[in-house]
Amino acid sequence: MNFEELCLDPRILRAITEMGFEQASPIQAQSIPVALEGKDMIGQAQTGTGKTAAFGIPLLQRVDPHSKKLQAIVLCPTRELAIQCAEEMRKFAKFMHGIKILPIYGGQDISKQIRSLKGGTQVIIGTPGRVIDHINRHTLKMGNVGTIVLDEADEMLNMGFREDIETVLKTLPEEHQTLLFSATMPKPIMEIAKNYLKEPEIIKVIKKELTVPKIEQYYYEVNPRKKNEVLSRLIDMYDPELSLVFCNTKKKVDELVEDLKGRGYFAAGLHGDLKQSQRDRVMNGFRNGRTDILVATDVAARGIDVDDVEAVFNYDVPQDDEYYVHRIGRTGRAGRTGRAFTLVVGREIYKLKDIQRYCKTKIKRQPIPSVNDITDIKVEKIMDKASELIENDALGKMIDILEEHLDERDYSSLEMAAALLMMQIGQNETSSEEMRSEDFGDTGAEPGMVRLFINIGKKQNVRIGDILGAIAGESGMEGKLVGAIDMYDKYTFVEVPREYASDVIEAMKNAKIKGKTINVEPANKK
Repeated sequence: MNFEELCLDPRILRAITEMGFEQASPIQAQSIPVALEGKDMIGQAQTGTGKTAAFGIPLLQRVDPHSKKLQAIVLCPTRELAIQCAEEMRKFAKFMHGIKILPIYGGQDISKQIRSLKGGTQVIIGTPGRVIDHINRHTLKMGNVGTIVLDEADEMLNMGFREDIETVLKTLPEEHQTLLFSATMPKPIMEIAKNYLKEPEIIKVIKKELTVPKIEQYYYEVNPRKKNEVLSRLIDMYDPELSLVFCNTKKKVDELVEDLKGRGYFAAGLHGDLKQSQRDRVMNGFRNGRTDILVATDVAARGIDVDDVEAVFNYDVPQDDEYYVHRIGRTGRAGRTGRAFTLVVGREIYKLKDIQRYCKTKIKRQPIPSVNDITDIKVEKIMDKASELIENDALGKMIDILEEHLDERDYSSLEMAAALLMMQIGQNETSSEEMRSEDFGDTGAEPGMVRLFINIGKKQNVRIGDILGAIAGESGMEGKLVGAIDMYDKYTFVEVPREYASDVIEAMKNAKIKGKTINVEPANKK
């Protein structure tokens, strides 16, 4: 279903269009109409199915931007989820001037939160404990709350938040809407639903059994700023005659096509904004071999029936497990060997693990190929072609030309061959930049993360926000990618995505926090 069919506020529709999303996911298509009617609802769906939009869009549509009073609350199990949810909802509300969305969670300076709340906030996204803290301080006034969302309710119960959830629900006005989302429906969730929801509509989006074709599947943990470079290296390394690259949005398709063209590839894009005549032209070019690389969104790729696709690249991790199966099924057809590659950034590793679990497939981690790896492969291919020419005895005239030039210059035939080889592979200088993630070993961090030790803590009057701000400011990494921050009296532990760890350590060498020079290094696992 297209978002245009959901009777959305034109301002929200404009934001969704700008974000590049083409079609509502199953949970969005079923949940949004129910939520817009003001009904209570139970939505059962796994992580990564687009739940934030499923509750966020109707929630925003019901908010009055002219009133500065609190009108909606979203409860999340963790601070990371609260921040992520707030950022996504701000994107949906980009053209809804006057709406303020604020994440509140433990570990953040409460005085700053109080100042923000006093300025008037219509939507709060927070962890249960911190929301209750503000309710007790009377900095959250619940009298005008019309909607509450319990996001990942089963996870909140697993973390022991049941009593907190019920405490928040009891403070709400009699007339309000409750939207409950959970991947599973254990007995405690059903008890909360029975006690606090009024005749809820139940929506289930359960994944059907997925089978993955026999395709070689690999993933690479990458820095988001180097995704285009990594994609280029993989294309050079495997050199597929035809390949499909999948992006999650139309905007990214257009940007990536321009980048690939700039790097000398024959690439074309396919997405929902193309007219049928344009689509036909792009597909004909791909089928006829004029275009080697087709970059597409999931929706636009439906109906592509080309047997010779040698490789599929997931430039973006797909939003839905089923999309992954549909994507990689485009290669390895008609008995041919197929390969699928997925670029993973930071915490997307968890989404990939979900995909592996639901699809019952194995996706192998691979090191990012270095410049030298690519050079070796190019040389091997050139040497193979050269050997073929020699065996076919097709060099007579060229040998005469070469001998004539070598007589005029003081070079050996080996030096001339090396120079010609260098010209052929397009490298007058070999780049020294290596993109492999440094091996930090096991630092005791979550999968895909590295735990760093910083020699500064509470006794230096340092707050978590100071640490977070310094890391983001010095390294250029988005603050939302930073994981757990554990602060002690004289030192702090911070988790960052593995592919950023080297950059963070290097950037923080000359950094100061609260005027103090600091030392950052990988933590030793206890």
